[in-house]
Amino acid sequence: MEELDETVVPSAGEQLRAAREEKGLTLEEIAGQTRIPRRHLESLEESDWTKLPAPTYTIGFAKSFATVVGLDRTEIGDKLRTEMGGTRPEYTVASEVFEPADPARTMPRWLVLSAIGGIILVVLVMTWLNNRSLEQPAGETEPVANEATTAAQPQAPVATQGPVVLAAAEPVWISVYEPGGGKLFEGVLTPGQNFQVPSTATAPMIRTGRPEALRITVGSQAAPAVGPPATTVRDVSLLPADLMRGPQQARPAATAPGSQAQPARGQATPAANSPPPAENPSAVVTNDGTAQ
Repeated sequence: MEELDETVVPSAGEQLRAAREEKGLTLEEIAGQTRIPRRHLESLEESDWTKLPAPTYTIGFAKSFATVVGLDRTEIGDKLRTEMGGTRPEYTVASEVFEPADPARTMPRWLVLSAIGGIILVVLVMTWLNNRSLEQPAGETEPVANEATTAAQPQAPVATQGPVVLAAAEPVWISVYEPGGGKLFEGVLTPGQNFQVPSTATAPMIRTGRPEALRITVGSQAAPAVGPPATTVRDVSLLPADLMRGPQQARPAATAPGSQAQPARGQATPAANSPPPAENPSAVVTNDGTAQ
């Protein structure tokens, strides 16, 4: 009986094992370089398809294995595909799926730590800014209260100084006098004329029937009207401070004992009461305020 020499062709798994052992590599070293679990590398060398994932992934594992040990990855892939054709049991269920990873595509550990540190720093800064914004209004409460208190305080009256000058916008009869009867001026002022109250007067007062026709100034400031239009006013103080406060705050007129009481200073009487005739109708007030 003639014996036939049969040449045994090694399987893809046996070729991978032989190449690995020839290079002196262990399965742990191959797993570290290819990122393929060691159990899958063992199943490849033993051609145990039941412990391997789907054929597509298994062939990919074999090609990566072949590259590390110096074999032709295409040849190993084709041979393994042939060996696996029709032999994979159909009852095998969900198996793990792994894809060979490229070490160059893995994020370095220092970069991961740096990113984590950056996130922590941002959180700390945002927390500090939030706390600062919450505390800011409380610090501004006191200045606001101080401003409100200052605004509520009454303002001191501005000191008024300067000569008191009476000018006429329209012809108007006036009488300027001191309490007790001393007259400083009495007559008709016409537009363009004015009368300056002497600085020696102690308590000058005015009487007129047309307050609206007078323009009174204290220094460079215009004083309020001494009374309502078309009414007769009397005993209105011509002192600078009284004029600037207005006639309603003037001092009452002095009344001699036994004489008829006079209306309060600043009190208006109906316009129907015509002003008394001038004691000196021929008196004319010049622009410099002197009577002739």
